[in-house]
Amino acid sequence: MADSEWTTRGDEAGLRLDKFLAAPDRLRSRGKAVTALERGKVYVNGAEAGLPDAARRLAAGDVVRLWVDRPGSARRRPRTGPSGELDIVFEDDDLLVVNKPPGILSVPLERKADAVSVYEQIEDRNRSHGKRRPLVVHRIDQDTSGLVVFAKDAQAQHRLKVQFARREPERIYLAVVYGHPEPESGTWRDTLVWDTTALIQKESHPRDPRGLEAISTYRIVESFRDASLIEVQLRTGRRNQIRIQARLRGHTLVGEERYVYGPAALRPIAFGRQALHAYRLSCTHPSDGRALTFVAQPPADFKDLLARLRR
Repeated sequence: MADSEWTTRGDEAGLRLDKFLAAPDRLRSRGKAVTALERGKVYVNGAEAGLPDAARRLAAGDVVRLWVDRPGSARRRPRTGPSGELDIVFEDDDLLVVNKPPGILSVPLERKADAVSVYEQIEDRNRSHGKRRPLVVHRIDQDTSGLVVFAKDAQAQHRLKVQFARREPERIYLAVVYGHPEPESGTWRDTLVWDTTALIQKESHPRDPRGLEAISTYRIVESFRDASLIEVQLRTGRRNQIRIQARLRGHTLVGEERYVYGPAALRPIAFGRQALHAYRLSCTHPSDGRALTFVAQPPADFKDLLARLRR
């Protein structure tokens, strides 16, 4: 279901919010309405409405919005995994940029309900300061470290997401791969299909109607005996894009467990996750239009890996 927005008609004035949401042309059931309210996905006139607001009586002209892509935030189960202080790279009235450590989700996932997420860490911080919950702009994989952007209001979120949809932000990653890509710099261009059962990307024929174009440019930054440190710039933003594109060329990421092919199976280099870090991100400020560039240095485990490879 896509994000939706409805304006209360005159004949709906006085209707309870949960009944309004449960209408046949909206969520179609009271249960779905309650779930949306519980998970903090409903806003009325720009203000968040939670489960206690289910009995709220709407007035004619009230604007009710359902944000489907907003992670469920009302759930409060014990969470596992690393946690700690947020590494905030930048913050103002419109956006928040975080340097995410490896092992933490960008946003909550139903299939990993007990895992820690940066979103929930920001939410906890904001609650203690009386601030609104963050809004998702994009995300990176759980075991990928680096820069993630969140918005602070709907307008900033929309403008930032439009930038990402138009491929305007510059997103540069550092990765350690097996082998030595040839040539030393170039472009990776593939057609990918997401396997919804296996939850992995697969290569597809360019004429496959399900296929999506994936483009990255790369250059070797440093070469080691059995591996290379490369810089990769995303030209598109497919899920797991760098991981699958490197694997398709026989240069699996060090530490990779899902997209494995080539030297990784023969000469394993010990590393506890895929060696991938979102290093630099440039975008346009959603309010004043100024150019913004953020940089996050790799975490300690990534630096330790490089030190071992240099010996």
